Amino acid sequence: MLHSADFANRAAELRSRFESAGQGHVFRFYEELLPEQQARFLDQLDGIELTELARMHGELSAKESPIDLAAIAPVPYVPLNRADGARYRAIGDDLIRATKVAAFVVAGGQGTRLGWRGPKGTYPATVVTGKPLFRVFAEQILAASRKYGVTIPWYVMTSPLNDADTRAFFRDNNWFGLEERDVFLFPQGTLPSLTNDGKLLLEERDLVAVNPDGHGGALRALKSSGAVEDMLARGITQLSYFQVDNPLVQVIDPLFLGLHAADPGSSGEMSSKMVPKRSPDEKVGVFCRERRPSGARTRVLEYSDLPAEIAQAKDANGQLRYIAGSIAIHILSVAFIDRLTADTHRFGLPFHRAFKKVPCIDPDSGAKTDPQQPNAVKFEAFIFDALAECRSSLVVETSRVEEFAPIKNATGDDSPASSHQLQSERAAQWLASIGVSVPRTNGGACNARIEISPLTALDVIDLKKAHAAGQVPTEIAPGAEIVV
Repeated sequence: MLHSADFANRAAELRSRFESAGQGHVFRFYEELLPEQQARFLDQLDGIELTELARMHGELSAKESPIDLAAIAPVPYVPLNRADGARYRAIGDDLIRATKVAAFVVAGGQGTRLGWRGPKGTYPATVVTGKPLFRVFAEQILAASRKYGVTIPWYVMTSPLNDADTRAFFRDNNWFGLEERDVFLFPQGTLPSLTNDGKLLLEERDLVAVNPDGHGGALRALKSSGAVEDMLARGITQLSYFQVDNPLVQVIDPLFLGLHAADPGSSGEMSSKMVPKRSPDEKVGVFCRERRPSGARTRVLEYSDLPAEIAQAKDANGQLRYIAGSIAIHILSVAFIDRLTADTHRFGLPFHRAFKKVPCIDPDSGAKTDPQQPNAVKFEAFIFDALAECRSSLVVETSRVEEFAPIKNATGDDSPASSHQLQSERAAQWLASIGVSVPRTNGGACNARIEISPLTALDVIDLKKAHAAGQVPTEIAPGAEIVV
């Protein structure tokens, strides 16, 4: 069958298409491939948008400044503990009860930096029991579903590298108590890597080198996978977006949902959470407002693009002017996602390019090369660039202790140790607020390892009910390890 006339015609048509685009070199080793290798190779080539790729390469500059620094100002944000919070929380409660809300985690990464073999979502993250990150999120979704008496779907974006392992992990853990039909897994999209002069690279003789298309590509993947169609069929209107490395994220937050949907400063298209930066050099992006002829828009300026004079600038009170750190927690409306992804040939978000080292095949000899210097352009989209496409967007302050304890590095900041301390501290603050005696060191840190299961409490209100039901201890001993 592989040598049929239709197969030969398909190969000839693709060869002609790639030669016309100046990419005919990818067929350099085609005749040497086995029939099944040829078939896979043609399938990959057929999915490459050559015109769009040429446009991206032509329009983007490797040293582009993503934001006009002369036109930015600090972003206004909704502060913690606003007086009308209860009203907006009630609006969020109603959205959840009306089955309008779903969860979405970006989980394409591996645990390599942590010394972990496998998808990062399988990493043991909690303080005492070592629950994997996926279980932490699943239990939040399960608890919220029970609390509101609804089904909350969960959309999980994997990567081509970890998709099979992630699916196996979910199956082996019996979907963490959720219904399989309510968990929608799909892989992230990829884009070809190019030489600096725009030529496709071969990773193998039968494989074009590709790279993940960035967390902004999550929106494209939602559309192409059928996830958006699934949401629309379920009546979902709001999507709670978060990344897999943060075990403290509130997966379903009624207050955030209510503010997103009803605050006068929100268009209801996309809203974001922030934490105050702990120092000028903390490696998080910052929210800002960019003046445009069409009106000001909220943007995120990556820490690597933030000049020192801006990062270190302070206001009259001695606080950082650009203090609103981005923590990759957003709510997006499904209609907004659908609009940005409506044109399947041209994505609604801009792509950025970076020059990286990519192992590849020498186009002349066919030998595998492992470059010592950057040799390839990679294209990525960033989810926060969608903010500039909103009519207006909301930035909401949250507490680092309440919701930001990422596990990124093996040691130091954003490590398992720092995350565990923050997880214990949040648990300690919750317990102390309902009258439980919690031990402290002389420096004021929580002197115990405390883990509160989402199935026990999603917030302090739930914990107070659990306490009244006798499910919470009245006192915790110094140095104790305890699970509530």
